[in-house]
Amino acid sequence: MTRKVCVVTGTRAEFGLLRWLMSEINDHPKLLLQTAVTGMHLSPEFGSTYKEIEDAGFKINFKVDMLLGSDSVEAVTKSVGIGVMGFADAYSNLSPDLVILLGDRFEIFAAATAAMIGGIPIAHIHGGEASEGAFDEAIRHSITKMSHLHFVAADEYRRRVIQLGETPNRVFQVGGMGVDAMSHIDLMAREDLEASLKLKFLKKNLLITFHPITLEGRDSSKAQMRELLSALADYSDVNLIFTMPNADTAGRELTLMVEKFVDIHSNSKFFPSLGQLRYYSCLSIVDGVIGNSSSGLLEAPSFRVGTVNIGERQKGRLKASSVIDCLPNRKDIKAALNKLYSSKFNLLLKTVCNPYGPTGASKLIADQIAKVSLNDVLKKNFNDIPFKIENTQKSTEN
Repeated sequence: MTRKVCVVTGTRAEFGLLRWLMSEINDHPKLLLQTAVTGMHLSPEFGSTYKEIEDAGFKINFKVDMLLGSDSVEAVTKSVGIGVMGFADAYSNLSPDLVILLGDRFEIFAAATAAMIGGIPIAHIHGGEASEGAFDEAIRHSITKMSHLHFVAADEYRRRVIQLGETPNRVFQVGGMGVDAMSHIDLMAREDLEASLKLKFLKKNLLITFHPITLEGRDSSKAQMRELLSALADYSDVNLIFTMPNADTAGRELTLMVEKFVDIHSNSKFFPSLGQLRYYSCLSIVDGVIGNSSSGLLEAPSFRVGTVNIGERQKGRLKASSVIDCLPNRKDIKAALNKLYSSKFNLLLKTVCNPYGPTGASKLIADQIAKVSLNDVLKKNFNDIPFKIENTQKSTEN
């Protein structure tokens, strides 16, 4: 019997990671691919990137339009509610046997909530990771508890998912999806990439993505972006390639700041969406990735490209030696950029190893979801790990 598998995607970056898994599912004789699209994919403001899914040859079975025209706390919260209602309709229409979710965004949280209440098994990818500077951290672990199969990128993350009470034989270490995606792509030639982007690469080039810091408030996000742009303003001899922030709280304000910066700095350019092919092709050319995107940790090391990781948004993740952490202020950012261009650091890059494993994650996941039994999978037992609790509470009695 063919198993209907619904893959949910809400962002350009997420689809880039899921694309090859979707292909594996589509080609598998025991699986039937369903695609549910939501979030930034459906927004013209973010490039209407659902078209990239269709251009890749996939049929979109259901669209859940959930983003409001604001990125306030109230709007993002309401978007989650709209998403839950939309996915209730999607699952009712599609009747999937299994839902596949990746990561930690609020759109995916809505999809997980609807599936859990609807009694549909969930397979979660990239659980067990940490990003202590964003509310994504809580969302990711919440989705882990709502899920029934877990596909993680590293042994440390497998241990963490098990620590959350998940049954060990349902937690599979398959490696990072980004590492796997890169193995499937033939990168664009430099000249073709320049023509596509309508820019000329200089001797020095940087790729910049800075997302909102959702646990520190919109004012903090704006202040940190201001410090980053102030630091970058001193690098007039460097090509600055910006990609759009996520649709999180204060995301639109950060986008406006970047657009104003690009307007007055001729060595900079802003793209709502590069798409996976152009993004990876840029990674093969640029000197470094700047900002607080997970891509700088998960994917850039495979290109032996340095990453200047700003602030605490990615705090807690495994990091290669190519990652330079810095505080979100102009002085520290400039010091990190100076290190990025130092001869000593560039020598280190030649031997960098990506901690997110070898290729093959997509096929491993497809093969596993095709053969695993889903009988009684919804009835989860909490897997207790024996440990000793030390009483560190001090008595307040006199």
